[in-house]
Amino acid sequence: MSRQPFFDEHREVSRRYFLRQSMELGGGVGALGLGAGGLQAAEESEAVAKARAALDAQIKGLEYLTEPDKFVPVERGNPLPYKLPPEKLKSAGMTRESWRLEVLPDPGSNSQVERPLRVADGTALTFDALMKLAEKHSVRFLKTMTCNNIAAPLGTGLWEGVPLREVIWMAKPTSNVRRVWFYGYHNEDPKQEFRGSLSVGRVLEDPPDTPPVILCYKLNGDWISGNRGGPVRMVIPESYGFKNIKWLTKVFLTNRFNANDTYERGNNDIDSWMKSIARFISKPRRGSAGVPIPLTGLAQVGINGVSKVQAWLHPKDKPLPNGDPYFQKAPWQDMKLLPPPMDFGGGLPKDAIGPGVSPPVHGFDPKTGRPTSWPQAYSLVHWAGLLPGVAAGRYELRCRAINNRGVAQPLPRPFRKSGASDIERVSLTVRD
Repeated sequence: MSRQPFFDEHREVSRRYFLRQSMELGGGVGALGLGAGGLQAAEESEAVAKARAALDAQIKGLEYLTEPDKFVPVERGNPLPYKLPPEKLKSAGMTRESWRLEVLPDPGSNSQVERPLRVADGTALTFDALMKLAEKHSVRFLKTMTCNNIAAPLGTGLWEGVPLREVIWMAKPTSNVRRVWFYGYHNEDPKQEFRGSLSVGRVLEDPPDTPPVILCYKLNGDWISGNRGGPVRMVIPESYGFKNIKWLTKVFLTNRFNANDTYERGNNDIDSWMKSIARFISKPRRGSAGVPIPLTGLAQVGINGVSKVQAWLHPKDKPLPNGDPYFQKAPWQDMKLLPPPMDFGGGLPKDAIGPGVSPPVHGFDPKTGRPTSWPQAYSLVHWAGLLPGVAAGRYELRCRAINNRGVAQPLPRPFRKSGASDIERVSLTVRD
C-alpha cells in the first residue's frame, strides 16, 4: 500500500515551524561532526551553509497534522460502506441523522445488563444523544493512526469524542462483564464483518497520562467523514489502526474471556501497544562528496516515548557489524527532535488548539494552549539534522528511535506481529 499521500502532506511548504528551529540545528552542527577534518575552512563554510539552507527548506515544508482526505487508506468492505447510495447510507445508519449504537449483553454469556440500548425498542443511542453527552464529557487528543503491518504511519489527527465508558454506564451493566466487543457496519455480510475488543478494565479506567477510549465523531475539528470511519468510529489512543473500528454500530458486553477481533487469526498481537519507530521524510538518493547531508523525518511515539532519533551512514562495500543484528553498536549520530509547532496544520481551524478552548486537548495546558510535554505518546515528533560530508561511494543510510528508557529500535519488541519496528534503510550514492 502506498505511503506517498502521507509523506506528500509532510513535504508541502506550509511554514509551520519557527525559523529558529533550523537555527538551533545549525548551532548543533559541531556536535554532529561537521566541524572536523576533510574540507578547508572556506569550503567547509560554503558546504555547510548550502546544506543548512537545504535543511531549512525541508523543515519549513513540514506539517504536523494530516489533512483528513490525505490519510493513507486502509479499508474493508465490498462495496465500501461510505460509498453506498444515499438512501442505503441512511437505512444502514451511516449518516449522523440515522446513526444508532446498540449496547447489549452478549447472548452467548451470562453478562447482566439492566438497560440495554436496542434499535428494536427505540432505546439505541442516537447521534443527538451522543452530542448531549459531549456537552459534558467530550475529550480531544492527538493520535497517529498506524497499521500493525505497514512500515510507516498512515496519518496524524486531532480526534474528538465521548469516552465509551459513558455510554456503557447508560446501559447499566451490573455483573459478569470481562470484555467489550464492538462491531462496525459491513453490508450485513458476516464475511465482511469488522470487529474488535478490549478488556472492560481498559474501557472503564485509563492508564496514567493516557486519554480514554472514545466514540469519535470529529477529526481535525470537523465531523469525521465516511472514508475516515464516520459518522462515529472507535479511537483507542494506544492501539494500532485495526483496533479502531470504523462505522461503529454495536457494542456487546460479555463475560467471555477471549478477544473476538477480526485479526485474531491474522498472526497479529491484537493487544499490542504502539511502538516507537523513526522514519525518513527526506530520503536523499544522491549526494556530492564532502557536502553535508540534510535529513528530515518523523518518529512515531509509542508507549515509552521518544527521547532521541539517530542516523547512521554505512559504506556498502564494508561488512555490517558481526553478531549485532539490531546494530546496537553501530556509530549512530544524534539528530534533533523538533519542538511542537505553533500551527499544527492539517486543515485545523487556527483557534482549535490554544488557550481557553473547550474541550482542552489532552496533554496541553488550557491556559497557554501549548503542550505540557513533548513529544506526546501515541502521536509523532519531527526530527532533522545534518550528517557529515563523506567521500564518493555507495552507502546505506539508516535511522532509529530511542525511547525514554534508553532502548533503541527495533527493541524492545522487534517482532512484526506486535507492530512494524524494522530500521528503515535507504540507498545513497555520493559522487565527486
